[in-house]
Amino acid sequence: MKFKVEKTNLVNAIQAVQNIITTKSALPILSNILIDVQLGMVKLTATDLDIGITCVIPVDMQEPGAITIPAKRFSDIIKEFPSDIINVGTKKNNQVLVDSDMCQFKIMGLAKEEFPKLPEFKDKKAIKINQGVLKEILSLTAFAVSFDETRYVLNGILFKISKGVLTLVATDGKRLAVAERKLTTAEPEAEVSMVVPIKTIQELNRNLKDEGELSLVISSNQALFDLGGVAVVSRLIEGEFPDYKQVVPAVSENKMKVQRNQFLLAIKRAALLATPDYQAVKFEVFKNKLVISKSTPDVGEFHEELAVEYQGRELVIGFNPVYLMDVLKNLNEEVIGLELTDTEKPGVIRISGYVYIVLPMRLN
Repeated sequence: MKFKVEKTNLVNAIQAVQNIITTKSALPILSNILIDVQLGMVKLTATDLDIGITCVIPVDMQEPGAITIPAKRFSDIIKEFPSDIINVGTKKNNQVLVDSDMCQFKIMGLAKEEFPKLPEFKDKKAIKINQGVLKEILSLTAFAVSFDETRYVLNGILFKISKGVLTLVATDGKRLAVAERKLTTAEPEAEVSMVVPIKTIQELNRNLKDEGELSLVISSNQALFDLGGVAVVSRLIEGEFPDYKQVVPAVSENKMKVQRNQFLLAIKRAALLATPDYQAVKFEVFKNKLVISKSTPDVGEFHEELAVEYQGRELVIGFNPVYLMDVLKNLNEEVIGLELTDTEKPGVIRISGYVYIVLPMRLN
């Protein structure tokens, strides 16, 4: 194997794949990147056995071939390399030579045969999804994923495609986020229901662009997200995702309209006094006025008033401030409506194609 490549391209390709690599794996080969050079392209591959990422970039190929190389060391060397054009080649005994006219590294690799093979998706039909659309609705749902390993099926996002509509659902049992978008390119008969792990979601978020399409291909327990240049292959979470439709309440007339950014900043200020034992922030809703307050023993007190549009009955309710901040910072609307029906009923934010439900907290 021997090729010549631009440093910037190689750095970007390494960064695209190396995030999933763990140094704590029992298999040393999983700390390596597979470098495979064919037909004027180099393909870099990393995997942790649950998720695999590949990135393809053009190179000046002199000899085809493949080897694996320790990811962190290779990344550090390429980042610090003094030349803009780098030669990479293999020598005897799995030694890798990285050099230019002025600088040379020799590092030990491992044979490609030891590297786990990623699943193949031959003869499977691809569903096209706009990358910008997926990026947007992931930002509206991913923060609601559960990290409680006792409810493993909630450690990911439910992807549903039905009748040309893509629906993403995430919940941790205390809040629920549902986002829907019409797919302009999806075939109407495509039907999908799968739970994608949060680690895969994080990798997609890193690599999705604002434009262009991705191809989604699904096998029995794996999914391939081909973003063009970068591809993410993931094992899916098995199990029955809860029926989220049963949880979504009917639209309430008791709605408070508030400036999103003002609301977000006031909650941030209140959260400065939150502690693990005293998380809840108090919301007192009056006619056209909202009072946000926080009182924490041995810490201090906070009080702020906001002008709002509200004609419903007065009520006092507590929320975990993080659960509201998470959604408010990801919405683009200048004014949002928060449906409030009762002190012990969830608050609901609804905008076109999106519903966010958050359970109240008991005020101490």
